[in-house]
Amino acid sequence: MPTPDPSPAPGRYLVTGGAGYVGGAVTALLLAAGHRVTVLDDLSTGFRAGVPAGAEFIEGRVQDAARWLDASYDGVLHFAASSQVAESVARPEKYWANNVGGSAALLDAMRNAGVRRLVFSSTAATYGEPVRTPLTETDPTAPTSPYGATKLAVDHMIAGEAAAHGLAAASLRYFNVAGAHRAPDGTLHGERHDPESHLIPLVLRVAAGEGDAVRVHGDDYPTPDGTCVRDYLHVTDLAEAHLLALDAVAPGEHLVCNLGNGTGFSVREVIETVRAVTGRPVPEEPGPRRPGDPAVLVASAATARERLGWRPARTDLADIVADAWAFARRTVHP
Repeated sequence: MPTPDPSPAPGRYLVTGGAGYVGGAVTALLLAAGHRVTVLDDLSTGFRAGVPAGAEFIEGRVQDAARWLDASYDGVLHFAASSQVAESVARPEKYWANNVGGSAALLDAMRNAGVRRLVFSSTAATYGEPVRTPLTETDPTAPTSPYGATKLAVDHMIAGEAAAHGLAAASLRYFNVAGAHRAPDGTLHGERHDPESHLIPLVLRVAAGEGDAVRVHGDDYPTPDGTCVRDYLHVTDLAEAHLLALDAVAPGEHLVCNLGNGTGFSVREVIETVRAVTGRPVPEEPGPRRPGDPAVLVASAATARERLGWRPARTDLADIVADAWAFARRTVHP
């Protein structure tokens, strides 16, 4: 299969959740490629300052996308969702309403407007406990949280929409996204969640003096240093896959792709790398294992290589951490 052009002909795209971490990075790349972009975000978790300059911004809910979506759009990139695993366990109704209800409303709006191209932000949480590693798209899906279950439900909805109504769609299942995207003007698009649950920004907060120690959840796993191993992917590599996916799928097709760098790094390797990059002490304290945490979670990205012509270029953990640290120092910890 020929490699898709990473810079398809300029078009007009709606980015839902474009004020967030990944949505903002994708918006920046779309603008750099010459596309017109409208960001739709209710700012419940995103930040207005995270919307790249040059994008039109609409403050609104994805459930109301029909108010703004029309036939002038060439496609939609859908990031708007609630995404905290622990919160989804405590408040599953919020996740079914936002993630599934919002996506159903978006699909209705797209169908009625005649917009027939979609790239969806899915997740490795759809797999649940891995049966093997690296994980492939044909492995069983058995999510262990309402968050993962709602994302899998949307994947199924999109598959049905593609088969019945000719939607050209791709679901991109992320593993651990990290780092910060640097736009041509030097602007950095990085993580700032509240509450923060991702390891690298949590460790960087301790390095910045916000917190006494990093809690290591389990140090007796069957891994080289006893701590969990995860696949960390630079957000710029991730964002580039979305542009490639825009023209990689035919009408009526729903493509599912894992996105990861195929290399695992342990919790202790992340902490040591943060110490090396920042030059600051990062104390750690032991904690119990968290229920449902697999020892190793690494992606096979063979499908993305074959279908999208995609390969991650920023795979060095120190470079990923350095970009995240630059964003943290500039934006969160000036």
